[in-house]
Amino acid sequence: MVSPATSKVFLRALGVSKAFPGVQALDDVSFEVRGGEVVALIGENGAGKSTLMKILAGLHRPDSGRVELHGEAVELLSPLDALHRGIALIHQELNLCDNLTVSAAMFLGAELRRGPFLCEREMADASRQWLSRLGLDIAPQTKVSALRPGQRQMLEIARALRSEARVIIMDEPTSSLTQVEVDRLFEVVRELQRKNIAVIYITHRLSEIAVLADRVVGLRDGRNSGDLPREQVSHDALVQLMVGRGLSGTRRQPHAPGDVALKLRDLSTRAYPEASVDLTVRRSEVVAIAGLLGSGRSELLRAIFGIDDRLTGSVEVAGNSLPGADPRKAVAAGVALLPEDRKSEGLVLSMSVAENLSLPTLHRRGWWLDRGYQTELATSTIADLGIACRDGEQMAGSLSGGNQQKIVLGKWLAADPQVLLLDEPTRGVDVGARAEIYRRLDELAQSGLAVLFVSSELEEVLLLADRVLVMRDGEIRGEVSGDDRTEKNIMLLATGATL
Repeated sequence: MVSPATSKVFLRALGVSKAFPGVQALDDVSFEVRGGEVVALIGENGAGKSTLMKILAGLHRPDSGRVELHGEAVELLSPLDALHRGIALIHQELNLCDNLTVSAAMFLGAELRRGPFLCEREMADASRQWLSRLGLDIAPQTKVSALRPGQRQMLEIARALRSEARVIIMDEPTSSLTQVEVDRLFEVVRELQRKNIAVIYITHRLSEIAVLADRVVGLRDGRNSGDLPREQVSHDALVQLMVGRGLSGTRRQPHAPGDVALKLRDLSTRAYPEASVDLTVRRSEVVAIAGLLGSGRSELLRAIFGIDDRLTGSVEVAGNSLPGADPRKAVAAGVALLPEDRKSEGLVLSMSVAENLSLPTLHRRGWWLDRGYQTELATSTIADLGIACRDGEQMAGSLSGGNQQKIVLGKWLAADPQVLLLDEPTRGVDVGARAEIYRRLDELAQSGLAVLFVSSELEEVLLLADRVLVMRDGEIRGEVSGDDRTEKNIMLLATGATL
């Protein structure tokens, strides 16, 4: 393998600037990646990372500056043009067509044909092979709509690998993956390095950077904030590069638990009809549900909230029975759910920040839309959660993923819930915003709110949770708390071992 330090520059941006209405996304930014090099690009939400990558992948054109490919200035006219030139982008927000099969999605825009006819068998066989490289066993005929977010993420990655690009841009590739899948992805990245393929890796999981990156480039407020060679990478140095200040990463201190806020008895879901769950969460408690992808964690939260049917069992909120399959009654009972997929289930992207924030509480204002209430709520929530937007009238779809996540959290906090259900609460959220969300959740727990959350990030689980419930095959296989609350013990239970 050629050393990244001595290999040729594959892709370079020089003095790139890009503005959108009311926002200067990039201001004189420069960036380069060499063959066989893994460059981590870091920054807070809204720092300009995704905008820069979209320019390099042909989705946007810069207002000024230029892009060079193999030393020659190029104008990337479209994502397909960039792909033909050897640049592939794996999006943070998954861009798959739900109505297609897995094999059709894998070859979308690059279908195999014999004359006017599609070579469906060849595409299915190739799809199976590429997915197998990522440890994913999915029938090529499966509809994309039936895939879980983690499986969709792996399909996006497989699509990029299949394209045989020379530069692969990975924007939050592990945001929906379990640790087992993350480890497999890391093996693939190292394999790409050995083939002298350049990898641009965007992540908010700082622990991944120390494992993978040859070099780190920081962006802050749309400008270059500095570079770090591999030997200088540390948690504190990365945080300083991103936000210009230090952040605490210590475990939250538990509060004295109160009365039972949420109680499940013998609850089973369609995902695991033969299994059932019993659990209790008290006021002022923060309880995590850990486990591998497909263990039934998300399905459990959806069944509690009434999105998915319950096959058996009961749910009680503050001692009162909660009917199934009716999210409206769950909200009325004081239950809120921050879903895993914020784009399709948490927000209306074509509506403004203010409109999204007020959605769960509009019924409290009679038949007429109270614009004054909407504006007041937006102003206070934007300030409280630090949502980076022009004002409450900005479209939610134009914000970064982390700021969209804050909107979802804010709209449910406006409903004053008793029980807050969170599915991957900091997916795609930068280190600064993550610390703010952690602080806010601790304040909510102190005020008496019961929090039950699902997370694939064990570091997050250990920082936040008073107790950790570990699921496997639709059942709670064990609980860890106190000094037993370690990554090793969680993974032992998640993989079927006993403590």
